Amino acid sequence: MNALNKSMSPYLQMHKDNAIAWRPWSDAVLTEAQASGKPIFLSSGYAGCHWCQVMNRESFSDPQTAKLINDNFIPVLLDREERPDLDQIYQAAAALMGHNGGWPLNLFLDATGAPYFVAGYLAKDDRPDRPSLQRVLTDMAAMPKNQAEDVARNTSGVTAQLGEVYGREMRGTLDELQMELCAIRIGQRFDVFMGGLIGPMKFPSVALLEVMWRAFLRTGVGQYLQLITTTMNNMLLSGLYDHVGGGFFRYANDERWMVPHFEKSLCDNALLVNFMTQMWQFNRNDLCKERVSETIGWMLREMTLEGAFASGQSDASESGDGQYYLWSEAEVDAALQGTFSARFKQVYGVQREGDMNGKTLLRRHSIAAPPTEADEVLMAKQRALLLEVRNSRPAPLRGDILLADWNGLAIRALALAGSAFERPEWIAAAVTAYDAIRKLMDDDGVLYHAWGNGQRGPKGFSDDYAHMAHAALQLYEATGDKRYIEHAKAWTRTLDANFWDEARGGYCFTANDAEKLIVRTKTIFDQPTPSANGTMISVLTKLALLTGEHDHGMRAQSVLQAFITEFNRNLVAGGEFLNGFECFATGLQLVVVGKKGNAATQELARTIWGKALPNRLLLQVESTQDLPPGHPAYGKETPGGQPAVFICQRNSCSDAITSAVTLSQTLTLPTQRALGAA
Repeated sequence: MNALNKSMSPYLQMHKDNAIAWRPWSDAVLTEAQASGKPIFLSSGYAGCHWCQVMNRESFSDPQTAKLINDNFIPVLLDREERPDLDQIYQAAAALMGHNGGWPLNLFLDATGAPYFVAGYLAKDDRPDRPSLQRVLTDMAAMPKNQAEDVARNTSGVTAQLGEVYGREMRGTLDELQMELCAIRIGQRFDVFMGGLIGPMKFPSVALLEVMWRAFLRTGVGQYLQLITTTMNNMLLSGLYDHVGGGFFRYANDERWMVPHFEKSLCDNALLVNFMTQMWQFNRNDLCKERVSETIGWMLREMTLEGAFASGQSDASESGDGQYYLWSEAEVDAALQGTFSARFKQVYGVQREGDMNGKTLLRRHSIAAPPTEADEVLMAKQRALLLEVRNSRPAPLRGDILLADWNGLAIRALALAGSAFERPEWIAAAVTAYDAIRKLMDDDGVLYHAWGNGQRGPKGFSDDYAHMAHAALQLYEATGDKRYIEHAKAWTRTLDANFWDEARGGYCFTANDAEKLIVRTKTIFDQPTPSANGTMISVLTKLALLTGEHDHGMRAQSVLQAFITEFNRNLVAGGEFLNGFECFATGLQLVVVGKKGNAATQELARTIWGKALPNRLLLQVESTQDLPPGHPAYGKETPGGQPAVFICQRNSCSDAITSAVTLSQTLTLPTQRALGAA
């Protein structure tokens, strides 16, 4: 057993019995490398990664390979979910070195932590398209001895380029016209036939879908809605979705969304629940409503850990990669015996010969006679029967690690969906998860990024603070409990004090007292989660509106200005930044005034939750005197003391609206955006 046996990371625990003398990353690794003269072999992956598991079975479990690594390198294993700070740096370094990145990522580093060679998945034996791990290890062990100048040139070059990428001046100005042009350019990157970004593989890309969604709500331009509808229909009906157990897989291996990578991630599903809820709010799409309910059902049934949510599920189980989700015709017939299985098999494309190794992945196929309402009722029962059978199979490996940022996304999605669909049990689940994260991973405004195996991982990164603060504000809207505002303010204070770049603006990924790495990153590019800087524009804007503390608004404006040239360089990677800008530009508040529990007050709030208003900030108060002094609705009277709604932007508010019908009509079209400071 190596040094990973006490790790909190499920990915590192998977390798604890390797003969390789793995150790987790620490300052001691660099000290040891310097003292021994050995280079560092760093392998980055995560528990749900298919090729990481293959590499562990084939290469890292081989005694000869282990000896080669132990004799020549300081071996370090990295869980990208536990240490996204390191993974972000080395993924960027890989890109600078001409590698596509992804996982597993294998790098060879000098004693300073700078890379001189990078590779992806490496098999035990040579293949026509790539060398074996042993061959690469042999070459990389010899390189520092025989080609020391090349190693020094590579490491210094990559380090300098990383410094330029993250340390250069990126400030500028963003105007309203640019917002519209960016949405158009992003739309031009989408596949008009199958949806999703053009390319051989398809990812949900939720932040970009939301860019186009907001553009449609702003402008009414039908092309945006067409791209969104095409994308969502394919995701909701195709192989990307688990039609039996609920939840979405991470991506599809083909442009038609038919063949998924059988891995489920908490953050992807949380983002999709949030987006599908907004679509339902706009057009009462029954398919979105069904998928929201099923996906949340999967989260609550299979993903709960210590009251919050585990990071995801692997694509592998004891029965073989992906086999958990596949069905033979005989298995379907046996499970659905006596329930008219022929219609089910027609709708879901079940065939005797199968289409994936003799079996079928259930997908909703286009057929001549679409399912009737009676068909849908029956098929829901049939899917439940299949789920009961599937539950007896060896389940996919679950990543038993809590991540603060991913849980923040899940909490926010549950709170929004619970409010929109009037499902108080979902709001209650969000509160339970939120309290669990605070109990396990928060010390008076200082967050920890990860928790697992009964212990905390590294201290929080900017993403953790941003997404937990955003979740807190969503819970405030859902419950009216002001403690959530105080928590969001506390986490924002920590971000401002410990993560802010005083020289150029914006939030760095790591705190100023964190472990020193070869570069300190600062970005607006979305990774698995939307970027902290993009998210904080919305959080800061809402805090300014909620509290009347204008420093929050000024900080939001500073974040915007800090990254303009970077955003223009790569629009597709900065979707959340653009969404944050629209939230800042709109500053839309819906102030519900009335006694809590009053039927008329609840009807007004219900009307608001029934509308797609992505920039909405909902405040529920019993009197306008409860608002911060200086709020544009402060002190306003409602007609006859009736419950009413004020629609406010910046420093002006509408007249009081007491009728739910009038409010619904007013909110049907987007309120005109007003640019200016929050």
